Amino acid sequence: MGIFKKKKELIYTRPSDASTAQAFRHGDTTTKLSFFIFGLGNLLNKQIVRGVVFLLLEIGYLAYMISFGFKSLGDFVTLGTVEQGQTYNEALGIYEYSMGDNSMLCLLYGVITIALTAAIVFVACMSGKSAYATQFRKERKMHVPTFRDDLRSLKEENLHALLLSLPIIGILVFTIVPLFFMILIAFTSYDHEHQPPGNLFEWVGLKNFISMFSTGANNLAGTFWPVLSWTLIWAVFATFSCYILGMLLALLINRKGTRIKGFWRFMFVLSVAVPQFVTLLSMKTIFDINGPVNILLRDFGIIGSQESVPFFTNALYAKITIICINIWIGVPYTMLSTTGILQNIPAELYEAAKIDGASAPTIFRKITLPYMVFVMTPNLITSFTGNINNFNVIYLLTGGGPNELTYYYAGKTDLLITWLYRLTITQKDYNLGAVIGILMFIILATVSLLTYRHTGSYKDEGAFQ
Repeated sequence: MGIFKKKKELIYTRPSDASTAQAFRHGDTTTKLSFFIFGLGNLLNKQIVRGVVFLLLEIGYLAYMISFGFKSLGDFVTLGTVEQGQTYNEALGIYEYSMGDNSMLCLLYGVITIALTAAIVFVACMSGKSAYATQFRKERKMHVPTFRDDLRSLKEENLHALLLSLPIIGILVFTIVPLFFMILIAFTSYDHEHQPPGNLFEWVGLKNFISMFSTGANNLAGTFWPVLSWTLIWAVFATFSCYILGMLLALLINRKGTRIKGFWRFMFVLSVAVPQFVTLLSMKTIFDINGPVNILLRDFGIIGSQESVPFFTNALYAKITIICINIWIGVPYTMLSTTGILQNIPAELYEAAKIDGASAPTIFRKITLPYMVFVMTPNLITSFTGNINNFNVIYLLTGGGPNELTYYYAGKTDLLITWLYRLTITQKDYNLGAVIGILMFIILATVSLLTYRHTGSYKDEGAFQ
């Protein structure tokens, strides 16, 4: 055990076992001061390099806060107070602009300052724990690590810290901070009417979320619910149609009576080698009003010479066409995955079932399907999530159309992800786009986690070993 009690006093077998609170509680005056004057405990105990590094980090942070940080926090609260001015200079015959606050930069710099403050709090904890570790070692007359010992530890017990430090910093800087910035936009009025630097936007709290769920002037709720419904319907059909048909195709190719199995696999996998956007654009041309399919239908007399099947201009036809084209694209991937799984099902199970007189449908229902579902459930969840975010298929085939006048900048085949694209790139309603992004994350995280935790793959991962 790392810690044990003796006479109501906590004693640690290793200083690293102590938490920040325990280090502050049981540390001496120097250790406590090290939480506020970084590196003090190290400097007083002749750990000069470590102490100087801590102290320089604190000095740098204080210099940043004095010169820029406190103002950034103030601007973060207000998001700017002075709008850009415009006056007409009659002498020159031009408009002159006076500089104002930029709400987007106010928000960004505020987020950066908050992130730096959180980082310096972490450094403060490291400084305190480092001072306590030195105190712990000196009280027990143990060796106090020097700078060379610190460097040597990076090759041994602290190798993980050396290797993971850069990736973690990269994730924080390029993922966490931008994500936090985009989430905060959902709570502002940053839309097409409040575009910086000419205009300021402000904090509006939950107003954007409320407008998304209640019918208002822009009819956001009247758009959100139909788009969400179609997104879920699309995800279910796109996921399970590819899975079922891919599995059946794999079974057909892998059965004993099928010859030249490699050739048939090659023919279907060939479609995977073609870039997806090329296939989608080709399909869009093929099923166009004057595309090859409609021309053939006219030539065979199935439709009139002046008629066309509205594959992409009728809402119902467009949705069916999209699902069918997605099957053509997705089935080969599933066929490859399920082929590998089918070949790993123990042959003894099939032989025992045949000896017991089980029919082919019974064998499939009792052996093949449970095994496939058990192994493929995580993949199905991933595919479902990917289909909800499947931007390419919708955007390249229909562009979200046909358009619907009662929707707020959305079409009948728009998914949440393509509607988000329209709102941000076309309409410049960044606050509504951020709201949709947050809602998509909540929906996907909830569905994925709950579904996975109730599957056999999670509950009994060794069942089919």
